[in-house]
Amino acid sequence: MTKNIIIILVFLLTITTINAQEWLSDFETAKEIATAKNKNIVLVFQGSDWCAPCIKLDKEIWSTKEFKNYAAANFVLLKVDFPRKNKNKLDPIQQKKNNSLMEKYDKNGFFPYVAVLDKNGNVLGSTGYKKMKPAEYIKLLASF
Repeated sequence: MTKNIIIILVFLLTITTINAQEWLSDFETAKEIATAKNKNIVLVFQGSDWCAPCIKLDKEIWSTKEFKNYAAANFVLLKVDFPRKNKNKLDPIQQKKNNSLMEKYDKNGFFPYVAVLDKNGNVLGSTGYKKMKPAEYIKLLASF
């Protein structure tokens, strides 16, 4: 009986891990994973604690089961955050990395800015917040 419970728990944890959406914060790690898995990178510039369209994009798209399932199979996810509140302040090393990515990919400082990159970091296409259903947003990202 105990052995069966353990097997079931391991199975459930495996399924949860496979379907879990993991947002990375390190560009080099994202490129390594994208290369190893032959996937494109979804790079998101956001202000998680102040940017209303960023918060809407998170709620309406990134947090949905539909996007999470599609992304797990098709993308490497990378968020570059620029919070303003002191309690959400990034450590100086991460802030420097984020600033560097912004200089390269989001020179105009748009929030949210969503770029789809190939495994080498080349921009395939970009967008921002759009009032769409998850399936429509997925189709847009996949079209790049």
